[in-house]
Amino acid sequence: MTRNPVGLKLMMFMVCLVTELVYGKEEVRCIEREREALLQFKAAIVDRYDMLSSWTTPHCCQWQGIRCSNLTGHILMLDLHGEFHDEISFNFYIEFSSKRFISGEIHKSLMELSQLQYLNFSSNSFRDSNIPEFLGSLSNLRYLDLSSCGFDGKIPTQFGYNSFEGNIPIQLGNLSHLQYLDLRDNDLEGNIPSQLGNLSNLHELYIGRGGALNIGDGGQWLSNLISLTHLYLSSISNLYHSHGWLQMIAKLPKLRELSLLDCSLTDNFFLSLRPSIFNFSTSLTVLDLSENTLMSTIIFQWVANFTPNLVELDLSNNLIEGSVANHFGLAMNSLEHLKLYSNRFKVEVLESVMNICTLKSLNLGQNSLNQSFSSILHNLSNACARNSLQELDMSFSQINGSFPDFSIFTTLNILDLSDNQLSGKIPEAILPSRLESLSLLFNFLEGEIPKSFGNTCTLRSLDMSNNRLSGQFSLIFQHLSGCAKNVLQDLKLEGNNINGTFPDLSRFSNLKILDLSENQLSGELPEGNQLPSQLQSLSIGSNTLEGGIPKSFGNACALRFLSIVNNSLSEEFPLIVHHLSGCARYSLENLYLGRNQINGTIPDLSIFPSLKGLSLDENKLNGEFPNDIQFPHQLEELSIQSNSLKGVLSDYQFANLSKLNSLDLSGNSLLSLTFTQNWVPPFQLRIVGLQSCIVGPTFPKWLQTQNEFRDLDISNAGISDMVPKWFWTKLALRKWVSMNISCNSLHGIIPYFPTKNPYSSLILGSNQFEGPIPPFLRSSTLLDLSQNKFSGSLSFLCVGDPIGILYQLDLSNNNLSGQIPDCWSHFKSLAFLDLSQNQLSGKIPTSMGSLHDLQALFLRNNSLIGDIPFSVRDCTNLVMIDVADNNLSGSIPGWIGSKLGNLQYLSLRRNHFQGNLPLQICYLRYIQLLDLSLNNLSGRIPKCIKNFTSMAQKASSRGGHWYTVETKYLYIGSQSYDLNVLLSWKGSQRMFENNGLILLKSIDLSSNYFSEKIPKEFEILIGLVSLNLSRNNLSGEIPSNIGKLTSLEFLDISRNELVGSIPNSLIQIDRLSMLDLSHNHLVGMIPQSTQLQSFNPSSYEDNLNLCGSPLDKLCISKIPLEEPKNEIHEDDYSFFNRQFYIGMPFGFVISFGMVVGLMLFRLSTS
Repeated sequence: MTRNPVGLKLMMFMVCLVTELVYGKEEVRCIEREREALLQFKAAIVDRYDMLSSWTTPHCCQWQGIRCSNLTGHILMLDLHGEFHDEISFNFYIEFSSKRFISGEIHKSLMELSQLQYLNFSSNSFRDSNIPEFLGSLSNLRYLDLSSCGFDGKIPTQFGYNSFEGNIPIQLGNLSHLQYLDLRDNDLEGNIPSQLGNLSNLHELYIGRGGALNIGDGGQWLSNLISLTHLYLSSISNLYHSHGWLQMIAKLPKLRELSLLDCSLTDNFFLSLRPSIFNFSTSLTVLDLSENTLMSTIIFQWVANFTPNLVELDLSNNLIEGSVANHFGLAMNSLEHLKLYSNRFKVEVLESVMNICTLKSLNLGQNSLNQSFSSILHNLSNACARNSLQELDMSFSQINGSFPDFSIFTTLNILDLSDNQLSGKIPEAILPSRLESLSLLFNFLEGEIPKSFGNTCTLRSLDMSNNRLSGQFSLIFQHLSGCAKNVLQDLKLEGNNINGTFPDLSRFSNLKILDLSENQLSGELPEGNQLPSQLQSLSIGSNTLEGGIPKSFGNACALRFLSIVNNSLSEEFPLIVHHLSGCARYSLENLYLGRNQINGTIPDLSIFPSLKGLSLDENKLNGEFPNDIQFPHQLEELSIQSNSLKGVLSDYQFANLSKLNSLDLSGNSLLSLTFTQNWVPPFQLRIVGLQSCIVGPTFPKWLQTQNEFRDLDISNAGISDMVPKWFWTKLALRKWVSMNISCNSLHGIIPYFPTKNPYSSLILGSNQFEGPIPPFLRSSTLLDLSQNKFSGSLSFLCVGDPIGILYQLDLSNNNLSGQIPDCWSHFKSLAFLDLSQNQLSGKIPTSMGSLHDLQALFLRNNSLIGDIPFSVRDCTNLVMIDVADNNLSGSIPGWIGSKLGNLQYLSLRRNHFQGNLPLQICYLRYIQLLDLSLNNLSGRIPKCIKNFTSMAQKASSRGGHWYTVETKYLYIGSQSYDLNVLLSWKGSQRMFENNGLILLKSIDLSSNYFSEKIPKEFEILIGLVSLNLSRNNLSGEIPSNIGKLTSLEFLDISRNELVGSIPNSLIQIDRLSMLDLSHNHLVGMIPQSTQLQSFNPSSYEDNLNLCGSPLDKLCISKIPLEEPKNEIHEDDYSFFNRQFYIGMPFGFVISFGMVVGLMLFRLSTS
């Protein structure tokens, strides 16, 4: 919504008048009572950015944020608004950001400021508190801004949260002189109090966006706001229930701007309004209906009928589709700004709205125009808006074809065509003569930038990032060296294929922002080239630059941001600092040099007084951390992770870093943090990264002072201690925390807290925690409690009403017992579940079938019984199932193959499954590991194993492999998880994980009762690394072309009934490190090769007719014995064969005679 309010102008006039009075010739002394009130207020505030640093002198009227009356000395103005300031380039990219804010408590001492007229606390952090009711007693207030303060009504107590509603105080209705009220972007709840209707002098009202507010009293109170010019209602949940409130708004005589953002309004809501009783004032010029659920273009008809005088209309982020009637364009003869972003419009809507002759800006981004640009422009050649349009956004709109000629748009200033499907080389097209900003990022454009772009004399911003541009940097900058070189301020060419050395930029006198990252820049940065004098931001990361940073960079006096990450710089860091110590040291705010080969130690960095962000992660920094090092006082972010620094960091190095909010020293295993016992840091950290540093052995007490951390990692930090209760209390009171305290020797019982606050991730694995698992931990997207000593049942998952945001749950390797609870329908987002290696019993619950997003299921090594529930067939996203080492029984269900087509890893080993292997198992095209060993399976191995497509392809070791799950939480995004499987490998149990697992393509059917021949179709599976068919009843010959399995490292077909010779093709497998053919009926000579003769004789033992090295048995004349026929009958190898039955009577007669003769002999002798 446009905010250019009359009321605000009047207020600014008043403030200016007050300021003039304050700074008149007479010195103003504040009233002592009010000064004391301000000091009490200051005492309750956490001021990490020194916003109140001037509040020390006797004269409070001279303090920052304070204005007093020159007549009475009373304080009239208190302006302590925070700043979250983003400097945005023409194409809306944030280039620089800055912030400052206060937190803590708003003390009631402010009630003493009885004459206060202006109060602004916006953009600060007053979380866990309500809007103070006492503000309603400041009866002279004209201006009150409490937006973006984090008010949410949650009050921490000794035992957790009491969940008070964060209501808007009714006392605000007492502020009868109030002209401006802004309560946006807080977490407020309940009804908007009808007492706000008493504010008859109110000009501007902004409420909503966060929390769960309702409009009470049918909105009748709105009709009393007769002075209102600006009304902003966002995320008010019950507006769509009735029309009364909208009728009240429509009657407001002075209303100019109305925003009903994200209020669930529908087409039916507007269609059911009767024109006879409803009509907006002619003063309404701005209407915002974005982020609702409008679906039909009928809304355009409604707008034309009820609000024809609009200058600005915003219908973005709805679901509108269809064509717009020409009547709309004719009726809206004042419309200048139209926003239709993120709907479902087709290209026809463009033709309709472009006939609005007053249109200056049009945003059609993120629709489905789905047409070539040349066709679109041809259809618009006669549209009258082409002579008025100044801004055009058609990003994310599925536009294809080549880049067209835009010269017909004579007034166009800003053009955004990013994230489309434009392709081919860019012709020497003529850009609009007044074009200032052109964004073409994320297309498929090729070749070089044409000279015509450089001849556009007004072009200030050009973004062609993430295309397929090629050629030399020097030539591209030559093409841009027309008249554009004098005005170009922002140039982004990130993510292309442009090569060459770093170019000479001196001719671009006004260039402020340059991004050449992710290209093919090579060589060293030249010493002689001077950077443009106005350059503020330079990004050349992810290239192949070498050497160091030249001194000329240090002479760029306006440089604020320098990123050369992910290159091959190899200079010593102290020398880099020296080269940047020219005038740039005074302006430089962010220095990012991570992922290079920079060595040396950390020098004194206090020469950079403005430095806010420093990243040196993943370099080769080494040596002792200097004891007397001084960091810049303005430093907010420090990342030196994954280096080889050592030494001791103490209170001294951090003493002056009051603004530090991000500290990451992870991966420096010889770096120790040793702070005094009761040290209170001057900072409040949001990110704490101390993984693999030496933090222990005691739990870091200084963390007790940190109240704002969002990401805490003290894993593998040598801590051997009981976690103090204050830490668990602090965790229970936080929201969306990401915490990793794994791989220490932490112990104790985690206390119970009656809270359900959501967390990003809680990783407590590989410690010694014990006792039951408290329910509050389950309210996380990722919970890892593996490898501890937790005991008891899994009932904590079902207690109460779970909020069900779990995506990953790992409880493996504990002492949990009892049955798996049947409440998995509460956790439908779950993608990863590991309950392996516990003492769980009973059946697998059927509700696991409701986990439709489940990708990995680990139930290995428990005492589970029964079969795999039929409901699991609905978990069609499963990539891995591991239920090995249980007591499961029944047959292997065919739906595992027919329904779970995404399976890559299936382990059913060491159970009691029986019966034949279902043919549907062959539907598993992506299977990479199939382990059915140690069961009671029988029948023959199906020939359709040739359909295991993944195993028929050799694995690639290039790059890594991550298994990820996408969350619905934008600030969390995708999360990766680890897959692992326990395999019998080369005679021992071995755990394979992630990248090791992706390279291991394995089939293990050992220790079953499979019979008949080994299918020759195994020869197709050339990607197999491990094949184990041992301890079965397989017969026939070894497939003759088994040598095609050249990736095999492990082959075990021992203890079967195999016959014939060892195929000569086996010598083609040169990777074999384990071979076992023993205990069969193989004959003939072992084929001669270095590989096969290197194995121990035990690999061939108990094959009576086998000969040759490494066996001691020599082959006579090296001629193998005659091979038996291919058809082998069971009798051939049975003790009870035909000869046995023929000889049995003779043996019986002889034996009987001997016994009788012996008895007669004994009788005769007696």
